[in-house]
Amino acid sequence: MRALLLAVLLLAAWELYAGVGGVDALILPAPTEIAEAGWRDRALLWDNLVVTAGEVVLGLLAATVVGLGSAVAIHFSRTMRKAAYPLVVASQTVPIPIVAPLLIAWFGFGVAPKVLIVALICFFPITVATVDALRRADPEARKLVRTFDATRAQVFRFVEAPAALPGALSGAKVAVAIALIGAVFAEQAGSSEGLGHLLLQAVPQLETARAYAAVVLLSALALLLFGGLSLIQRRFVRWS
Repeated sequence: MRALLLAVLLLAAWELYAGVGGVDALILPAPTEIAEAGWRDRALLWDNLVVTAGEVVLGLLAATVVGLGSAVAIHFSRTMRKAAYPLVVASQTVPIPIVAPLLIAWFGFGVAPKVLIVALICFFPITVATVDALRRADPEARKLVRTFDATRAQVFRFVEAPAALPGALSGAKVAVAIALIGAVFAEQAGSSEGLGHLLLQAVPQLETARAYAAVVLLSALALLLFGGLSLIQRRFVRWS
């Protein structure tokens, strides 16, 4: 309720500023103008939202699989921890405008390069959060299960993996926020559809209100995915 009230107050202040602040509507449209553009272009916005949402969800799923697998390998292997972990960090220093054209050259203008870019961006927070969570598993619990002659795999299954789940989900929630940014950059690098492509077209066409409506949809999608992960955490990871 407080968040809703704060949102209403911010929108009212924005509306007032857009009306009396002397800012050109081509630079900062009022919320009412954005809402009108969203309704007027609802079919166009929806079609592009579906494309971007598909890329983000597939990219997040790929990042989760690769990130969790990498985290477990790094946790189990000292060699992987020393050799692969720095590469995981270095992967995040490569700018998307450098990677995107190469992926498009390899895989074309379809969905594959967009999914790969989203996955490349998202797997880092998932991997790092999971590695740290595995490392922080209760040492006393480890000792306890070992007193019952538990194998290394059983220690992982009954102690470390459950302890790491909240951390992995936290990493996934961080990844959701940057997944949308990655998808937009990927679509702007080479695409004929998606909200990123729509943004790239709307601004030069002086359809600023439409561009802001697309941003609102991106924010709504991020909140929806974040809320879904929070619900999963509360429902299935009660010990967190």
